[in-house]
Amino acid sequence: MPALKQRFYSLDVFRGATVCLMILVNNPGSWAHIYAPLDHAPWNGLTPTDLVFPFFLFAVGNALSFVMPKLEAAGDAAFWKKIIKRSLLIYGIGLFLTWWPFVKWDGAHLVFRYWVDPKNPASGVRILGVLARIAICYFFASIIIYYLKPRAAFYTGLLILLLYWALCYLLGDKTDPYSMTGWFGNQVDRAILHEPHIYHGESLNGKPYAFDPEGIMSSLCAIVQVIFGYLVGDYIQKKSHLPVNTGTDGKDAVGQGKNFEMLSGLFVAGVAMILTGFCWDMVFPINKKIWTSSYTIYTTGLATITIATMIYMIEFKNVKGWLSRFFDVFGKNALFVFALSAFLPKGFALIRIANGVNDKGEPLYTNPWNWLYQKVLIHIPGDPKIGSLLFALCVITFMWLICYWMDKKKIYIKV
Repeated sequence: MPALKQRFYSLDVFRGATVCLMILVNNPGSWAHIYAPLDHAPWNGLTPTDLVFPFFLFAVGNALSFVMPKLEAAGDAAFWKKIIKRSLLIYGIGLFLTWWPFVKWDGAHLVFRYWVDPKNPASGVRILGVLARIAICYFFASIIIYYLKPRAAFYTGLLILLLYWALCYLLGDKTDPYSMTGWFGNQVDRAILHEPHIYHGESLNGKPYAFDPEGIMSSLCAIVQVIFGYLVGDYIQKKSHLPVNTGTDGKDAVGQGKNFEMLSGLFVAGVAMILTGFCWDMVFPINKKIWTSSYTIYTTGLATITIATMIYMIEFKNVKGWLSRFFDVFGKNALFVFALSAFLPKGFALIRIANGVNDKGEPLYTNPWNWLYQKVLIHIPGDPKIGSLLFALCVITFMWLICYWMDKKKIYIKV
């Protein structure tokens, strides 16, 4: 079998590391105690946490480059069946997790979580989110790539980035079109999604503000992230043969088809995109929450350099230690473990365990999920961020053990 058909081990490690970081930043012991690199940038600029989601979309595109030839060979009917089914499944899981566990505590009683809260019409079930964005980006990027092919898909991606910049500037608030309140996408989200179904986790002047960082219009550049990820994967396959598995001792036959020209091309492209992103940032700020064009280019550049480095170390130099094996386990069930990391905390939150009383004499509760933090880790001396981080690391360890068991049993849940 040709080397190009073999599993791209570096991609598994890259995707696994990305999912691991997604779980890490989403599960602190307390949102009030987070180290700065593990929190999102307040608005413009970025932190390491702001690289996680675009890296994952980049990995989705990379993986798509290995699947697309099969879809093209199968024909239009098979292509549409595959992408519609997968997109709806990912979106459905995301909507399920947003609504889950369908009930919530209201004082001493469990009440149903309505689609729109009758007691608070501004509150409801969020329609979009991380998994919804993955589904949307996968769907539209697949169509663009399938029908336009790589070269035209590249120019289409550039056109989308320029179009989004123009829309933000021309349709946004003239005084500050790239601010939370001035961004034109807010009007689109409110008109189509309606306020009860928009994210309310942002604040403005100390009050919750309806703004969706995974909104409709900001998905445009996120789609391009998947396209560029595909183009990088396609370039890797066309420029070199990755090492093949010998099938005897389980070790990669390093040295077959090495192509340092391919690696050089990746590094040059990555640096060029980073510089382009920096220059674009001067007029269109790098911003994750409205997913600006400069943010897309910049993070794609970083992702390209990262995957090139992994290919060099893992595929060419055969450097495979405990760290690569640790992340590889996550990568083999990436979407499943990410969904599980959201499913379990929300489910366990329904189980209340008495945890003393507050200053007003009202009962306080914990639950099985954060019991370890509330009873043990919160009491670690020193900076409270230490205990919060240790809890997130415990979650990572727990999720890894599940993935490790699944890998040993050869259980791979494909979404």
